[in-house]
Amino acid sequence: MLFNSYSFVVFFIIMLALHSMNFPWKVKKVNLLIGSYIFYAAWNPPFILLLWLSTVVDFFVGKALYNENNKQKKRLLLVVSLIGNLGMLCFFKYGNFLLDNFVTLVNTIGIDYHPAKPSIILPAGISFYTFTTLCYTIDMYKKEGTPVKTLLDFSLFVTFFPHLVAGPIVRPHQLVPQFETPKQATRHQLVNGLFLLSLGLFMKVVMADTLLASPADSVFQAQNSLLPVDAWAGVLAFSGQIFFDFAGYSTCAIGAAMCLGFSLPENFKFPYAASGFSDFWRRWHITLSAWLRDYLYIPLGGNRKGPARTYVNLMLTMLLGGLWHGASWTFVVWGALHGVYLCVERLLQQRTITTGQPAVAVSRASFVPSFLAGKSINRFATALFVFLLVTIAWVFFRSTDFSTAWRLLSSMFGMDHNGAALLSTLDLVKVFLVTGALLATHWLLRDLSIENIIHRTNWKVLGVAWAVMLILLVVSQKSSNSFIYFQF
Repeated sequence: MLFNSYSFVVFFIIMLALHSMNFPWKVKKVNLLIGSYIFYAAWNPPFILLLWLSTVVDFFVGKALYNENNKQKKRLLLVVSLIGNLGMLCFFKYGNFLLDNFVTLVNTIGIDYHPAKPSIILPAGISFYTFTTLCYTIDMYKKEGTPVKTLLDFSLFVTFFPHLVAGPIVRPHQLVPQFETPKQATRHQLVNGLFLLSLGLFMKVVMADTLLASPADSVFQAQNSLLPVDAWAGVLAFSGQIFFDFAGYSTCAIGAAMCLGFSLPENFKFPYAASGFSDFWRRWHITLSAWLRDYLYIPLGGNRKGPARTYVNLMLTMLLGGLWHGASWTFVVWGALHGVYLCVERLLQQRTITTGQPAVAVSRASFVPSFLAGKSINRFATALFVFLLVTIAWVFFRSTDFSTAWRLLSSMFGMDHNGAALLSTLDLVKVFLVTGALLATHWLLRDLSIENIIHRTNWKVLGVAWAVMLILLVVSQKSSNSFIYFQF
């Protein structure tokens, strides 16, 4: 079930009505759980079995891990959880990818092997709920926190419908305690939640799908070289599209949870205003970045084992982060580019410290030309430089193969002199205006959160903006698509 569908509107009204009735708290939680399963089953009902398996196994394994003192038994239990979760993820998400690469490898060395290709359907949201349950068992292994008391609370933690399919990726301590006592949205929470839900849908339906999806799709699906202006417009359109699409989903999720009286963590904070690549990952998909830091980068050694190991850990983390997004080498290259950005940024920071520059310069040091770093008047130029390199990396993220990526990059930088025009003048103007407005908005609001902005805005202005968004939503709904991150 999509947030941007009329079926969700009906579903959400029913959930709000049931949650507002004078039922015991346990009954309300059961209602939320059943509703979450119905929400998930709208895609493919049989995949609920995978969700149940992951939930039940990790609930009991997590409790056993916390109570077990024998190190060997604890490791065995952790391995059971890892095999169950990662094995399921690898089969459904990476099965075809691994098989294709194995066939290519054996054919390269002269073995004629051509097996039948299995028909594997990727369950919606499997990457998200796998990471959600994994962090619980790892926390129980480390005894960071206490086991969830009931299977009902744990099931609801895993399957709570706002975050189930595309995040935010929640930790046990962020959501489970909220299920322990009755929750009912206040009038203030309900209004704010409905506004956030409307804002998220506006970002997805109007900005991502109506304004930016068409030029992005046209450019990335082109079979021939393009003029630089068309190539850049298409890539910039995707930069905006993926932000509005994914941040729109996260905003919808936070708003829907708030309408029910629950709080989900912030997942985006105006990332295109980032003054460096570390800053970008503190602003983009915040919950995934924190997950990779806490459960991959730090366990690998983080920055505690010397400079060389730090760079290796950064690269491994970003390579696996890229692969998490999809079973394709283009995603690996996208992750590798961000790994290189982070490594170079860190190297420049270390050199700044070594040369004894002021602390303010160190805090702003990043992978940018030296003449841009240091003065506050140039911070916007720094953000533009970071945005430029992030946009170049998006080429690999969006491209279906390397030939498409190379053709686009060649067109963007004028390396192919036979490029053709593709987009209309209206499309070009639309993309550059939206991109400019997006960057300006991110820069001006970079130190605020959406909720801060709502609280600071006059209610009359907010009401007019809300009405305009709703009108545009109704007008644009027919052009809406599924969320990009559903495929991950």
